[in-house]
Amino acid sequence: MKNFESFLAPRLEEYLVYRRSLGYADANLRTSLRYLDRYVKEKAIDHSSLSSLFFLAFRKQLKGEAKTANRVLSAARGFCQFLVRQECCPENPLRDIPPRPENAFIPYVFSPDETERLLQASRNRLRRDRRYFFADLTAYMALVLLVRCGLRISEPLRLRQSHYRPEEKTVYIEKTKFAKDRLLPVPRQTATELENYLAVRLALRNDPNPFLLPGREHKPLADNRVYRLFRQAVQDIGIEQPRRIITNTTFGAPTPHSLRHSFAVNTLKRIKQRGESPQKALPVLSAYMGHRKYRYTAVYLKVLDAEQRQGLVDFAIARQEDI
Repeated sequence: MKNFESFLAPRLEEYLVYRRSLGYADANLRTSLRYLDRYVKEKAIDHSSLSSLFFLAFRKQLKGEAKTANRVLSAARGFCQFLVRQECCPENPLRDIPPRPENAFIPYVFSPDETERLLQASRNRLRRDRRYFFADLTAYMALVLLVRCGLRISEPLRLRQSHYRPEEKTVYIEKTKFAKDRLLPVPRQTATELENYLAVRLALRNDPNPFLLPGREHKPLADNRVYRLFRQAVQDIGIEQPRRIITNTTFGAPTPHSLRHSFAVNTLKRIKQRGESPQKALPVLSAYMGHRKYRYTAVYLKVLDAEQRQGLVDFAIARQEDI
């Protein structure tokens, strides 16, 4: 873990301790605050220079997409408010500095057919050599849980063996994003695949690793193995495409997190096709996905399905070429 280096370093560490005392994780916050720390060190300033003009200049030099810049500015704003409470600053210099305008974001959405083809391509990638088979199978099982249960990629990798309950066909997701716990029913076919996987594990690798999807040396499976298998499968089924920014809209590339978006969108689509109200299903879907607020799940009501999304991409590209 890299330390802060500017004159603000002690205060930045105090702020992170304060945030942890409130129950927040500090990994992403530390990364965001490091931008401020580097800029302060580069400009060789002191407390008296932490003005609105200084932060306007800081905002201007932030590179990359507006979403990233705004995350850094939000971290800096919270830190400055902490300085105000500590009576180190008379007022928050970021109080009236607006965020940068962000593009609308439309994630890649896998159709149900594409998710099945993705899993089939992943199965075809399993190497039969005993040296590699189990590790490949473990990465494949992680993809299955992403597709069938709409999990974040960190969630299946953090599962311990005791978190799967075969009698109930459930998995217990413990303290992930927003520090929430939840108990999820696993689809019957997925539970069968998981139990077959555990039988293979017992036969090939009867070790004391506590994780449901084990890696090396009592650690969980590394996420780079899942990313690699996912990228290979995407290439195999011919849907690889780059992230595109067209005018004020960003169209996401296929990523493992796209499988979570797709799970939610396709679930709501199936509910609508049954003649039921997707709006009424939001509380249940929100709890299942581990969202802190319903409005985070409600975003999926606005996300187009796979066919409509691709039509919008094609239309936006055609319009861009005409301009």
